[in-house]
Amino acid sequence: MEAFIFPGQGSQHRGMGGAWFEQEEFRRLESEIDQILGYSIRALCLEDQDGRLRQTQFTQPALYVVNALHHFGAVRENGLPSYVAGHSLGEFNALFASGVFDFHTGLRLVKKRGELMGQARGGAMAAVIGPDAETLAGLIEDHALCTIDIANHNSPSQTIISGPERDIDAAETALKPHVDMFIPLPVSAAFHSRYMKDAADAFRLALADYSFNAPRLGVISNVTAKPYPAENSSAAIKDLLARQITSPVRWQDTVRHLRNLGVTKFTEVGPGNVLTKLVAQVH
Repeated sequence: MEAFIFPGQGSQHRGMGGAWFEQEEFRRLESEIDQILGYSIRALCLEDQDGRLRQTQFTQPALYVVNALHHFGAVRENGLPSYVAGHSLGEFNALFASGVFDFHTGLRLVKKRGELMGQARGGAMAAVIGPDAETLAGLIEDHALCTIDIANHNSPSQTIISGPERDIDAAETALKPHVDMFIPLPVSAAFHSRYMKDAADAFRLALADYSFNAPRLGVISNVTAKPYPAENSSAAIKDLLARQITSPVRWQDTVRHLRNLGVTKFTEVGPGNVLTKLVAQVH
């Protein structure tokens, strides 16, 4: 069985989308996309003249659109997969791919999510390479780094942490002797942590205006690393998407669960190969 996996922030780069912008699917949607966003998505992705692709309120819609264009091509080439999953922002592409909402609804949701998350300030994130998440959590406790949250369980040897900027700096000093690498990330806020509660609450309110379809494909949730429930699906989708903003991305558990379901082929649908590399690290 095959799973399509959709990347999130960190996979963006100037020039992404490339030839996909010449495909019929994009030409048909381009004016509506630009109207919803209030700017040219083609210019943002291909030129990025003001460095806006690094700002989450622009990164999220750009990746959603480019991931969707890759998806149109992947379905033409391979047909529908058995399962879909996405990393953070990429989960919206997974939900679109499964028929939970249409392309335009997904774009509006992602635009709102990016704006709300972009309002958060004063936070930082870092990739910790070496110890697994459980060992890292013990190190965080041992060094009384109580303001630090684990944000992404990416692989057995890569975990992302979030927290106030000064505390991430303190964590670097405390943890460096115990890890292989400590890499501060170029972000403006402590995503997937307790510090995103205001954004999560506001997004939950925004989601109240929507009604969603039950998934036609199995979609694995970042929050639970299990499929979205079929019963009361619209309410469950709203709840999980709001919780996702403050919850850690359980990516390695997602990969393991998909393998347990019988998935043997993971196809990354979007720019780059970040998720493909992470999948290879998960055993």
